[in-house]
Amino acid sequence: MMKTFGRRDLAELPVAPVVPDAFVSAANDMQTAVRIAELRTTVLKQIDPAAAVEMTTTSLRRQIEHIIHDIANESRYELSAAEQSRLAEELANDMVGYGPLEPLLQDESVSDIMVNAPDNVYVERNGILERTNVRFRDVEHISSISQKIAGRVGRRIDESSPMVDARLPDGSRVNVVFPPLTIDSPCISIRKFTRHRRDFSALVKGGSMSEGVGRLLQIAARCRLNILISGGTGSGKTTLLNAMSQLIDHNERIVSVEDAAELQLLQPHVIRLETRPPNLEGKGMISQRDLLRNALRMRPDRIILGEIRGEEAFDMLQAMNTGHDGSISTVHANTTRDAMTRIENLVQMGLFNLPSRAIRTQIVSALDLIVQIERMRDGVRRVIEISEIGGLDGDMIAMNDIATFEFERFDPQGKIVGRYTAGTAAVGFMRRLDYYDLGQAWHDALQMV
Repeated sequence: MMKTFGRRDLAELPVAPVVPDAFVSAANDMQTAVRIAELRTTVLKQIDPAAAVEMTTTSLRRQIEHIIHDIANESRYELSAAEQSRLAEELANDMVGYGPLEPLLQDESVSDIMVNAPDNVYVERNGILERTNVRFRDVEHISSISQKIAGRVGRRIDESSPMVDARLPDGSRVNVVFPPLTIDSPCISIRKFTRHRRDFSALVKGGSMSEGVGRLLQIAARCRLNILISGGTGSGKTTLLNAMSQLIDHNERIVSVEDAAELQLLQPHVIRLETRPPNLEGKGMISQRDLLRNALRMRPDRIILGEIRGEEAFDMLQAMNTGHDGSISTVHANTTRDAMTRIENLVQMGLFNLPSRAIRTQIVSALDLIVQIERMRDGVRRVIEISEIGGLDGDMIAMNDIATFEFERFDPQGKIVGRYTAGTAAVGFMRRLDYYDLGQAWHDALQMV
């Protein structure tokens, strides 16, 4: 006989637990992740790595999509077309590209990429840092991509050699740091190579300088002044150096020396030299100083040193003092005056017994102009100061400010508004300007500042 329930009986029945939507969604996501991981393993078994390397990313992705579709149908994996497409793109990028970094490397609005952990990736756009939704599978995935980057330029990165500087085929500069130096995860920092060279008109339009300041720098490069570009990390030193290099005559022989080649010199007579790290036995290292000394034997008209960061500072000053006018380099410093102190300290690293006055005499004889550039709070990289090396005043280096940027306010869009002021003192290289018939042009540019 069927039992009937009254209201009291119904109230005493156990109630089925209500599963929150968030838990259902998490469970579904977990099941999807497991299916994708299984599918990834199955697909990789059906692809010949040697053949994949010979294919373009597009054709490889198309072939992987067909394989994924067939396997998903046979195994009855419930994956949407979008999920299958994402998996195909991920596998293709892992095999012939740089994994999750590939879309960021193709995005021309991105200037820097910073991988801090599998789920912690930042980029810089227009001078502003922002977190992305790019994800690596795990720490091992970051390690695999890092080793691919290092291996393609003949370098290695692992626990026994946990730091490496390298460059990608497009010229982007890469720094990788591995555990145990990093605590949580391997870290990748990429300074992207700019495909479109920025000339002075683009820098002026972008707010990096006024038209008058741009004209002053063009004249300085044209009349073969020895120039030092100073600024912090990511301030735009290399971009400005590349713009100034466009004013170099195509008949001149240029030798560039860099730690990681990133300069974009379009002249026909350019020799590019790049340092080499030590091998596994700690031998075979070629430093910037070694390359700079060799460059002097190569009959250069101009020497361009990507960045002064060590003992090569003295050799660069020597080169500028021995007839290699028009040489350009960069240095890390906060002001033009700090740049002088930094150069002096770097020279003393290699020449402990050289008196400070002797070093300053070398600096005054070698350098004509220092340009300070800074990435400001609104993300714009601006030339904030141009100073002439005037000479020695007692034991101190006298400097003459030619142009200085003065902050005034922020506009409603958060952009900095300011103006340049021009110095009134006559420059000491006026004879050089007149020799190149640019004296009047310099005077006119000062009026435009």
